[in-house]
Amino acid sequence: MDNYEAIQALHKSLPAFSPYVSASLLPPIALILLTSTFALAFYFSTLPKDTFPLRETAVASIASVLGGFGVVALFCSVGVNV
Repeated sequence: MDNYEAIQALHKSLPAFSPYVSASLLPPIALILLTSTFALAFYFSTLPKDTFPLRETAVASIASVLGGFGVVALFCSVGVNV
């Protein structure tokens, strides 16, 4: 029980959590990331088909990463903390 009390005292002495990105910035970040994802998806759909799809792979990968971070920012902005 002594260990639990020590951990509880340590917990009470620590500062409160403060996120790196303010919660008020999450909706604009989500909007920018998801808008650029849709723009890149449109660009990807209009690319000519190459025999070696390096440009297609790069555009699709960037759009996927932006979409992933955009969805996480959108979830966090509406209160679903992931």
